[in-house]
Amino acid sequence: MSKKITQTAGRDQLGAFAPMFAHLNDDLLFGEVWNEDAIDVKTKCIITVVSLMASGITDSSLGYHLQNAKNNGVTKEEIAAIITHATMYVGWPKGWAVFRMAREIWAEEAPAETVRDAYQNSIFFPIGDENPYGQFFVGQSYLAPVSTEQVPVFNVTFEPGCRNNWHIHHAASGGGQMLICVGGRGWYQEWGKEAVPMTPGTVVNIPAGVKHWHGAASDSWFSHLAVEVSGENTANEWLEPVSDEDYSKLK
Repeated sequence: MSKKITQTAGRDQLGAFAPMFAHLNDDLLFGEVWNEDAIDVKTKCIITVVSLMASGITDSSLGYHLQNAKNNGVTKEEIAAIITHATMYVGWPKGWAVFRMAREIWAEEAPAETVRDAYQNSIFFPIGDENPYGQFFVGQSYLAPVSTEQVPVFNVTFEPGCRNNWHIHHAASGGGQMLICVGGRGWYQEWGKEAVPMTPGTVVNIPAGVKHWHGAASDSWFSHLAVEVSGENTANEWLEPVSDEDYSKLK
């Protein structure tokens, strides 16, 4: 047997003024008829909607029973077919009236905004796709090209706690990298030095030959533009990951 249906609207609204009506509404109609086992609740919801529609009742009581039908498993496709079928027998104007109410109750719910979507809406540059260099990162990162001509520029986004391995930008001359934070909060650290916090607007210049890492704070997404500085015989050397112990010390 399904969960017992209880109703108090009669007593709540008319208990003092019409106690007998309140009793019949709450105890007989919703107490006995709606809890009778021969017909399941979903079917009772459908019968009720059609009965009210046939009677031309399109006030709040119909709205209540349409919502009740949805709550008890009547789908948008089913209610559309039910109203259409009943319209052939009870009249076109009634069908239109009920459809206007049903359309609101079965309105398509917008997909819930994901954490990634919310963060994307907070920054100007695209997050992009999963980082193809992900094997050199702890956690999930993303890469989006901003410019691939003249000066290569990429937006790199890190989920909270994500950071890249220690690495070195090598070059015979010139080279290196510039980081410009464009969203969230993160860290940059050179070997042997204290980590530097990065927030939107922070610019870090990384000379060639310097061992370093960068990534998100533990409680924040983080994005920076990575600007590749031109040089001769440039190459990137990936090294060991930043240890959890060292990373956990950053606040």
